[in-house]
Amino acid sequence: MSTPRIARVFAAVNIGSFRISAIIAGRSETGEMVVLGSGHRAAQGVKRGYVTDMHAATYAVRDAIERAEKMANTSVQSVWVGCSGAGLASQVAQVEVEIGGRRIEDDDIFHLLLAAREVIQPEGRMVLHAQPAHYTLDGAHGVANPCGLHAERLGVDIHVMLADGAPVRNLTESVQNAHLDVEQVIASPVAAGYACLSPEERDLGVALVEFGAEVTTVSVHAAGILVGLSTIPMGSGDITDAIASAFGIRRFQAERLKCFNGSAIASPADHREMIPVNGPGEDAQAGMGGQHARGADDKNRIPRAELISVITTRLSTLMDEVNRVLKGMGFGGTHGAQVVFTGGGAELAGLADFAQGALGRPVRIGRPTALRGLAEAHATPGFSTLAGLILYAAADPVDIRKLHASPVPASAGLGLIALMRRLIRAIREYF
Repeated sequence: MSTPRIARVFAAVNIGSFRISAIIAGRSETGEMVVLGSGHRAAQGVKRGYVTDMHAATYAVRDAIERAEKMANTSVQSVWVGCSGAGLASQVAQVEVEIGGRRIEDDDIFHLLLAAREVIQPEGRMVLHAQPAHYTLDGAHGVANPCGLHAERLGVDIHVMLADGAPVRNLTESVQNAHLDVEQVIASPVAAGYACLSPEERDLGVALVEFGAEVTTVSVHAAGILVGLSTIPMGSGDITDAIASAFGIRRFQAERLKCFNGSAIASPADHREMIPVNGPGEDAQAGMGGQHARGADDKNRIPRAELISVITTRLSTLMDEVNRVLKGMGFGGTHGAQVVFTGGGAELAGLADFAQGALGRPVRIGRPTALRGLAEAHATPGFSTLAGLILYAAADPVDIRKLHASPVPASAGLGLIALMRRLIRAIREYF
């Protein structure tokens, strides 16, 4: 199939604690998003979502973007950047104005959004997003576009994402040092939501759990907007560390055991199955990099049941935290019970079944969609945020901070231009 003609190119970098990934995609003339190139490498200089070594993080960013550029056979100058640390917090700001029963015009919406900027209270923190989620007409919610409708009062709910300023500046600087301009820093729960959640799920109510390497972010969506957010300083890397500690082996061995032999669900055959700790070509006794596991047999094998026991013990602790966070955000009841797990940790076998039993709610695994040409290795939960960054950039949602006041002064909330437009429309309708 021939590649469609690309009208605009977008690039994104997701700076995680386990890997740093980059993607370059183009929007075709028909509006379809096509992945041109993607790449990733092991993270350096990042700990639990925070940049801890500027030089190392910059090198990793440059390496990841160069891999994507090589695959795409193009270069990029600016990127959208994902952020999972920085003390993310979410709030919803509401504002309402009197319309007087008349028809709502574009200028009414514009002035409403300008007024909404004044109700944001960052309290010394950095505002990453300030976007209109949906409008209200006389108190009735769920209006996507009120233009052309009549109402006594017009309101809007603004979703505001806050972050600590210094960590975000460190993140931005690590990208800029890699000779890239930063278009915008995007909170990872927002990006992952674009990649994994359907509009219907957002409307009915859904919890998105981004199970990362060192940070797990829980966000609750309802009525089409993100209404709650909490971060848990635990991730799949903690499971890896628990395996390494339990068997006295190195992290890379523990990670391999988790990925290839690990599971969140035990089976009766696990006690009889012995799994090798060493990988192909490794010989711990010959000093090839591996270590002989504690309690292993003479072939350096351990019972699979013991591995799964370590994994499930650590998972139980995480699920308790997720459950506590969800209850704290009021997520529950008969509506909006769906939970979606994504992120690299969601690739663990049997996680959905384990989480469903632990949380008492239906659980599914979220994977990136709606991107043509995405490499099979990147069409996994671990790359949901990366794909979501591109989808967010292409959607270009309205941010009320970027609105500029109209040069024509409004009188009683009604601009001269808006008045002329309504007058012309009335003449056309009645004469």
